[in-house]
Amino acid sequence: MAGNKRAASGAGTIRKKTVKRKGKEYTYWEARYTEGYDSGTGKQIQRSITGKTQKEVAQKLRELTSAIDAGTYKEPCKMTVREWLDIWTSTYLNSVKPRTIEIYKSDIRLYINPALGSIRLEGLSTHIIQSFYNGLTENRKDGKKALSAKTVKNIHGVLHHALKQAVANELIRSNPADACTLPRIEKKELKPLDENEIALFLKAIHGHRFESIFLTTLFTGLREGEVLGLTWDCVDFDRGILLVNKQIQLHQEAGIDAYKLVSPKNGKSRSVAAAPSVIACLKRHKSIQAEIQIKAGSAWHNPDNLVFTDELGGHLTKSAVYRAFKSAVQSIGRPDARFHDMRHSYAVAAIRSGDDIKTIQSNLGHATAAFTLDVYGHVTDKMKQESASRMETFIKSVSGG
Repeated sequence: MAGNKRAASGAGTIRKKTVKRKGKEYTYWEARYTEGYDSGTGKQIQRSITGKTQKEVAQKLRELTSAIDAGTYKEPCKMTVREWLDIWTSTYLNSVKPRTIEIYKSDIRLYINPALGSIRLEGLSTHIIQSFYNGLTENRKDGKKALSAKTVKNIHGVLHHALKQAVANELIRSNPADACTLPRIEKKELKPLDENEIALFLKAIHGHRFESIFLTTLFTGLREGEVLGLTWDCVDFDRGILLVNKQIQLHQEAGIDAYKLVSPKNGKSRSVAAAPSVIACLKRHKSIQAEIQIKAGSAWHNPDNLVFTDELGGHLTKSAVYRAFKSAVQSIGRPDARFHDMRHSYAVAAIRSGDDIKTIQSNLGHATAAFTLDVYGHVTDKMKQESASRMETFIKSVSGG
């Protein structure tokens, strides 16, 4: 006896639809297809897809029905972008530094969720993300200023990383952020202290409570968090070596700002051979710290064995050190100088003194020598020109020109 024959899984139909919203008509195309059958009721499980044109929907339908026939079809993810980001930040960032997680969450809360959070993860497209990025670089009607290209790049990094994990979890087929284009980041002109300014700076900080911090930073190239996180067990006075294996970082614990020692920026330790003057400075500082500890008595508390502390052995805040630095550079006519410019000053001085780029890269803690050359290429270019001028002088001297 002939019975009713079920439609094959994957069969689909396309139709044009017009809807009216707030008095305005919108036309689009919809395709409905059979995903399979409910194991309990035997009823068809139907899904729908939409698009602006019949061709677009037909293409989507062909891809879906082919996947169903091949047995590779996956049910569309109903999770929203916001829901996935909540899961991602709470589950997949175990190896990320606490401060970095805070920055990720801030970018998600301030920018990503307001614009994309309610969109279904499956429905997030490259075009939607690109429009989001473009909007961040424009001045908004609410008075908020456009974000810098670097900030947009950072936001993209967070979203791209989260979507990459979603692909790995097979929640979506591909990462829609892959094809997005980002605004060009204009390199800021480096403004290291020149020789005359360094001489003036050294005079300005002479006898200052943070003199040893500034000297160590200026002549080793350590980052601010690295110099403030330096511990005495990492100072080898006999060999003149500083081991950089941690940095101090600000993060929040239960809504309260707190400082914590974490691994260096790229996660790798490095050794820096410090100049004898720096080692001598640190020896003097150790003696001064011992005197301060005696005066503090039982109130002294330096559990991390930090080299640079306050009067009671506690860590120094970056804000206090930064204010002191800005006061010093203001006095020498360089109010635009940043604390990080001392690191640049070290690098430029090292290059000009003839240190090889691999050694400078290692001391600075850069991932590659190519990166170091990219950052300080203008310095090496100038040195090449000076070299050419010296060669010209030599040529004239031997040729009688």
